[in-house]
Amino acid sequence: MAIDRVAVNRKAKHDYFILETFECGIVLTGTEIKSVRDGRVNLKDSFALIRDRELWLIGMHISPYEKGSYYNHEPERDRKLLIHKIELLRLNSKIREKGLTLVPLSIYIKNGKHAKIELALAKGKAEHDKRDAIAERDAKRSMARALRRDDRD
Repeated sequence: MAIDRVAVNRKAKHDYFILETFECGIVLTGTEIKSVRDGRVNLKDSFALIRDRELWLIGMHISPYEKGSYYNHEPERDRKLLIHKIELLRLNSKIREKGLTLVPLSIYIKNGKHAKIELALAKGKAEHDKRDAIAERDAKRSMARALRRDDRD
């Protein structure tokens, strides 16, 4: 299975605790899939929600296709996500029960054909949690630097 990552939402792992991840299909028009394959996607402020027993991705920006004519798409329209109904019901109960949210982590092309979204069931981080994560990352980085320095000597 060949997977070609198109875009990654780096801010998601900084702002949320990732509890569980899963893969969803995404419904795109012809010019949208061409822009996705060109890598012209931004997931930064997007999120998913359940509306009318369907899963929707809100706020994902796909730039208009340059060679598209008047058939071009709207860049920030709501896009339907494809997921099994049982999984959707399970997610809906978790979101309502625990106050969790659905955040896209990445978008990729699977097997050269289909665009897929990696969604995460996530809980928001407080400001002090973000500071702790940054401090931990910096400590790991400085330890790795010190080990590399010792290896050189």
